[in-house]
Amino acid sequence: MVYIIDMEALKKSADEMLQKKPPKLLKQLISELHYLDEPDIKIVSKAYAYSSIAHEHQSRKTGEPYIIHPVAVASILGSLHLDAAAISAGLLHDVLEDTEIDESLLREEFGEEIFTLVDGVSKLDRLEDEGIKENQAESFRKMMLAMVQDIRVIIIKLSDRLHNMRTIYALEPRKQMKKAKETLEIFAPIANRLGIYNIRRELEKEGFKYGYPYRHKIISSSLKKKLGNQKKILKQISQRISKRLNEESIQFKIISREKELFSVYEKMRSRRLPLEQIIDVYGFRIIVDEPSECYQVLGLVHELYKPIMGKFKDYIAIPRVNGYQSIHTSLLGPNGTPIEIQIRTLEMDRVAENGIAAHWKYKAANPSDTTAQSKAREWLASIQEIQGSSHAEEFLESVKVDLYPDKVYVFSPKGDIFRLPSKSTCVDFAYAVHTDVGNSCIGAKINRVQVPLRSVVESGQTVEIITSRYANPDPSWLSFVTTAKARHNLRSYLKDLNLEQTIVLGKRLFNNALDTLGKKQRSIKNKQINKLLEILNFTP
Repeated sequence: MVYIIDMEALKKSADEMLQKKPPKLLKQLISELHYLDEPDIKIVSKAYAYSSIAHEHQSRKTGEPYIIHPVAVASILGSLHLDAAAISAGLLHDVLEDTEIDESLLREEFGEEIFTLVDGVSKLDRLEDEGIKENQAESFRKMMLAMVQDIRVIIIKLSDRLHNMRTIYALEPRKQMKKAKETLEIFAPIANRLGIYNIRRELEKEGFKYGYPYRHKIISSSLKKKLGNQKKILKQISQRISKRLNEESIQFKIISREKELFSVYEKMRSRRLPLEQIIDVYGFRIIVDEPSECYQVLGLVHELYKPIMGKFKDYIAIPRVNGYQSIHTSLLGPNGTPIEIQIRTLEMDRVAENGIAAHWKYKAANPSDTTAQSKAREWLASIQEIQGSSHAEEFLESVKVDLYPDKVYVFSPKGDIFRLPSKSTCVDFAYAVHTDVGNSCIGAKINRVQVPLRSVVESGQTVEIITSRYANPDPSWLSFVTTAKARHNLRSYLKDLNLEQTIVLGKRLFNNALDTLGKKQRSIKNKQINKLLEILNFTP
């Protein structure tokens, strides 16, 4: 319900509130924003005053006063050390949609920057409840493009979604399940892609609990039973590693990693393994001061426990696509039980938890960008490149591929590293190098050996693309390419073909398909062709 607000009365009430002792909620929020200076705190306090008064007569489905929600969003943003503008926008993110505060007042009182952020989040909120598939796809497109314009918009939206998931219990079961599955499908992967693991983990935790309640219950129960027997062994392993590192006078922190239920479920599904094989693993994280010490610790733990072949990943030398850095190794522990160890510096750990929000610097061209920030910006640039897709569903399909990147790292002949999704082909690699290289490729070599263009590349391989200035993309590549960029460029090429070219291409593809079946065009009767066209709902 929207209540009529007198704008002048609102401004007067806000000024009066700011002259008094801060309310308890605001006082608590300010205590969490210790990294902001006094002028920033004044802006945040003003945003609280306007939001509190505007939402005064509103309550949430939990029964709490509505202001609890924007303060919680602002608190999450504060935990990520975002700037005063983002936190103020978090406090005000619902006023345009749910109150009578208008755009002109928001601009006048808070300036263009904060207004733009609030407006961006509000537009995303309006898209959430679209029911038709096409509209959902269009909503997703708009959300991704809003993120391109200002990354803070999506971070505010993720924080908004996180608090809504914390209070999802207040919704009816049908809405719980819908929102939870949407969170797992879209919002958690975006948080992961931006490297904000703190938010991703909690979104997955609540999303799995309410999206798949029965599976959650079974895995949770089994995990509790298993971990009850593991505590003694975890302590033994931790003590042994700690003793060895102390002998070398290394400053460190060792943490036993808790199993994430959704991660367990995903591993069961993707690897087709029973629950027992997934949860029977001990996980540790070792945090040190310097990158060189990461490799020193790696050598020491390999002395204590035998490494498992093929289970080593150096994400320090070659960071993940979202900027994540760490060494991962798997060892054979007591009684042959696997031990998974992550080794990283304190700085890498901070980035691992907060991703692009770590050491927040808004200026896109800032030379002090962290690895996570630069990787995120690379991804956003690629989204901008494919936004011209004519169909929203096509855009959704393309970007979703990039939301689930697996670890495939390949080299060009010059030694440049290219990061590609799992199951990428030589054509995907060609387009990753440059659009012109993809459009003109006629062959490929993997480790100097000639291979078909549809060959799947693997980490560590060197891929060379053979091109010809007279070559054109082959539409059949659409059947095996994986990356958004490759699919987008191929579809763009097909759209630009004229009618005559399209007919020639159609005949060639038709004859190629017949060849694979061992048939010739002359053996196909018109009656059969007409029947096929009828099935395909094709009208000449």
